[in-house]
Amino acid sequence: MNFIRKTLPVLAVGAVMGVLISLGGMVLAEKEPSSQMGGLPLEDLRAFSDVFGQIKSSYVEEVSDHDLLESAIKGMLSGLDPHSTYLDKEAFTSLQEGTRGEFGGLGIEVGMEDGFVKIVAPIDDTPAYKAGVKSGDLIIRLNEKPVKGMSLADAVKIMRGKPGTDILLTIIREGEEKPLKITITRDIIKVVSVKSRMLEPGFGYIRIASFQSRTGSNLREAISSLKKENDSEQLKGLVLDLRNNPGGLLNAAVSVSDAFLTSGLIVYTQGRIENSRMTFKANPDDLLKGAPIVVLVNGGSASASEIVAGALQDHKRAVIMGQQSFGKGSVQTVLPSGKDSAIKLTTARYFTPSGRSIQAEGITPDIVLSRVKLEKIEEVFEPIKEKDLTKHLVNPDGEDDVKVKKPNNKVNNDYSLNEALNLLKGINILKK
Repeated sequence: MNFIRKTLPVLAVGAVMGVLISLGGMVLAEKEPSSQMGGLPLEDLRAFSDVFGQIKSSYVEEVSDHDLLESAIKGMLSGLDPHSTYLDKEAFTSLQEGTRGEFGGLGIEVGMEDGFVKIVAPIDDTPAYKAGVKSGDLIIRLNEKPVKGMSLADAVKIMRGKPGTDILLTIIREGEEKPLKITITRDIIKVVSVKSRMLEPGFGYIRIASFQSRTGSNLREAISSLKKENDSEQLKGLVLDLRNNPGGLLNAAVSVSDAFLTSGLIVYTQGRIENSRMTFKANPDDLLKGAPIVVLVNGGSASASEIVAGALQDHKRAVIMGQQSFGKGSVQTVLPSGKDSAIKLTTARYFTPSGRSIQAEGITPDIVLSRVKLEKIEEVFEPIKEKDLTKHLVNPDGEDDVKVKKPNNKVNNDYSLNEALNLLKGINILKK
């Protein structure tokens, strides 16, 4: 189920990087007059026609039929849910670029909330991420222009622009007394889906920034690389970091989950049409051979991230740690419609293996962590210990000068990652 084929729709479980709203057209099939017109309410269609005619004849400025119909379609789709939209040629191209991991803009996943643009998550190593934009921020002005009253499409078009140009965002952030003004320089966004490194001997770390068409294969390559770095030994544990991952392709989430499971259900979807009802099961191949996993999530972990976290949680294959996730439990199907355009339509809800819907609720972590930052305390004097006392007794089983392990600098300033590593170590101690 690869993305963008004429005969097979894309299933996206996360809007792609805030570039997905646009306009398009539709055709109404005309049948013999009846009270329902083949299921369509005749009176409502007459009302639409009346309003269309009033606007054409009485609006202060002349408006073309094409523009009016596009606006009607835009309103029809935006009235369904925050994720259904019509994609013109530009937006359709941007969607395909986003699933491949390269596109232009600021590097943020966005939606609408109470008439403002809401940041679902900044993408790793992008201009927005480096400028300090955070999940949950509400954008109220773009270059001093109020967002209230704009459509998401209009807001996105303002945020997109030529690389190297600046845009000023005015943001409301929880906990801040007044709005923040953040200037961001636009750039070509190249998202690296999977990053990995060793935290300590035996303990690996994999970061998934978004779910793209090659995320599953990239994950397998990362695990293989970690094993080689670990002297070709199996890992003792893995931290899978899904924080601020806004989602992406459903099949990528299935592939990532399958890498750690040996059997059973991964996720299933339910909708009104037959094609929207699907079931995905795991193959018998756990790449970590049962080694413990800690999955890190937060409020910016959405859709595909929640599929992975939910599957591993339900199978008790991983400990989920962090904050409550975003809560996007719907699936969007990208259906080509006309030349160079498409409909991105919510066609199903997805459910975790135990039958949970996380829509508007999210994944509740097994271990909840506060949003804190670690800072090193500079000590003027080292604390006095027994070995420092004059005439202290010598340890008969060893030397006085015992070497103390120091914290790993790679995780020292990341509280959540530090806690995840400590948990993996504790599990391994108990297994011995």
